[in-house]
Amino acid sequence: MRLIGLTGGMGSGKTTVAKMFQDLKVPVYNSDTEAKRLMNEDAGLRLAIIKLFGDQAYKDNTLNRSFLAGKAFTDKALLFKLNNIVHPAVRKDFKSWAKRQQYPYVIQEAAILFENEGYKGFDQMILITAPKKIRIGRIRKRDGLTEKAILERMQHQWPEKKKKELAHYVINNKNLEDTRRQVLKIHNEILQKSH
Repeated sequence: MRLIGLTGGMGSGKTTVAKMFQDLKVPVYNSDTEAKRLMNEDAGLRLAIIKLFGDQAYKDNTLNRSFLAGKAFTDKALLFKLNNIVHPAVRKDFKSWAKRQQYPYVIQEAAILFENEGYKGFDQMILITAPKKIRIGRIRKRDGLTEKAILERMQHQWPEKKKKELAHYVINNKNLEDTRRQVLKIHNEILQKSH
């Protein structure tokens, strides 16, 4: 079974593209969703997060995401420490999930697979790109963040050029029909390589 990484900057459309692969029956692991689940359910992870952020990290026994984001995205050292706690737990969970799938390949969708060197654990990498202006518009609509807050978060991600050099496939996600065609082409190529 081939392990495929799917990544892209904030607002590039990772979730939309992942859904297109799911529509083709490809098992997709959403790192963001699973990280939230693990941060709430994994006792060891919870303790490590509380040790790092204090008791305010959880509110009513649930991860206090806005508190964490407010702290982590304004302090690079804190974000680095948080990622070093969460990413290994997600990686381990993904590997265990992948073993249970019955398909020629699986996809892990994650925001920073290049930045944290996670890409090294995949057979191939798919990078989703979109013009910065479109990305900012999507994030504002989705998360209600200010442009300033969005740009602050974007600074923590590598520039597109650097990611493109490491990607096996690049999907330019400006137009849904065109994106769907690119997904189908990549899907067929990966299936051919899997046999």
